[in-house]
Amino acid sequence: MIEKDKNHIVGVKNVTSNEPFFQGHFPEEPVMPGVLQVEAMAQVAGLLVLSEVEDPERYSTYFMKIDNVKFRQKVVPGDTLIFHVSFITPIRRGCAVMKGYAFVGEKIVSEAEFMAQIVKNK
Repeated sequence: MIEKDKNHIVGVKNVTSNEPFFQGHFPEEPVMPGVLQVEAMAQVAGLLVLSEVEDPERYSTYFMKIDNVKFRQKVVPGDTLIFHVSFITPIRRGCAVMKGYAFVGEKIVSEAEFMAQIVKNK
């Protein structure tokens, strides 16, 4: 995480060529799988959600819905993904709705909307 305020968080992922998924995902022309971009964005979104609860280590974030996912440009080794995630609505009844964007430089490479539930750990 590199930046956070009440309604927004920014996270960074350096994409390196030694990551195991590149061995099988188009080895001649390595591309970061879109599902992993969405997962990384969801993890940043989870940090945003848990920052809103007292004692966040006692809670988990479970994603209930991921909508309007778009992939705009491929992500390759050497890229730095910068995730911007913001609340669309305030947290209500333990549920959060967020919008996330992944950038490489100034270009949006992927985006998604998330709904997550905050659950107290047992």
